[in-house]
Amino acid sequence: MYLKPYSRWVIVGATLFFLLQALIRHWQEVTTIQISSTGWRILTGALCVTFFAHIWSGWVWTWILGELNQQVNKYQFLRVYLKTNIAKYLPGNVWHYYGRITAAKKAGISTSIATLSVLLEPLLMAAAALIIVLVGIFFEVTNYRLPLIWLSVLGLATVLIAIHPRFLNIAIRFLGKLKLKKNQPNIIAPNGYMLIRYPLNPLLGELGFVLLRSIGFLLTLLALNSLQLEQLPLLLGAFSLAWLLGLIVPGAPGGLGVFEATVIALLEHSLSPGIVISAIAFYRLVSILAEAAAAGFAWLDEHRLDFN
Repeated sequence: MYLKPYSRWVIVGATLFFLLQALIRHWQEVTTIQISSTGWRILTGALCVTFFAHIWSGWVWTWILGELNQQVNKYQFLRVYLKTNIAKYLPGNVWHYYGRITAAKKAGISTSIATLSVLLEPLLMAAAALIIVLVGIFFEVTNYRLPLIWLSVLGLATVLIAIHPRFLNIAIRFLGKLKLKKNQPNIIAPNGYMLIRYPLNPLLGELGFVLLRSIGFLLTLLALNSLQLEQLPLLLGAFSLAWLLGLIVPGAPGGLGVFEATVIALLEHSLSPGIVISAIAFYRLVSILAEAAAAGFAWLDEHRLDFN
């Protein structure tokens, strides 16, 4: 408990140290990489795909609210999602969730359901990423170690069971009773039955989101170096695993550092380290630009409606 405030700094420090070491070792390779005019066009394509991925993710959030029996203005909540998404880079990595809960409350949604919607989203994303990791492992067994296979299977099974209404509603009721015993405000609905059916459509939606993010990364790699068809399962699986760790590891706003370090560790023996380091640097830039552009687009669209 006393070490918790320092754990995030340990994680950030360790990942930055690893990245710095990798950059120093392969600096000469990185400096020799040049991007052709075709490569710049491919990078623009990566930016467009990543931009659309965030729009799609916001749309899936409205599906999650629909699974919780909330009839919402989808375009309004899509704008909320896109505007708050950029806040995940703030220290704490929770402010985008806070912004969505606050906006949902203003729209008349209870705190309990708003909170549950933003808790379900990363769980569904994690399940989607693990599915892609396991598909990559199926086609590229020789590039993965057995413990990773078992951890992926165990993690996916745990998440898929956890989001089942039968188990999720039990957990919700337990949390509600726990808060009442501690004399804290109960943000959980009294009956606990908020999720009526298995959230299959949102899960498929998040699978599409992670695939779109993966395609953006593949296009970034392609802009720097040619790729072979047989490499795709490994690259998709490695990206999904790195993205997942960036999502769940605490102390890394937006997965900064964790994602990059994991990609290098997984791909440095399959691709040129210089290509990998350059690709993750460009992809981080592409990702931030796409998120900022999506937030700006949502802001402009909202003010256009206010003006009209």
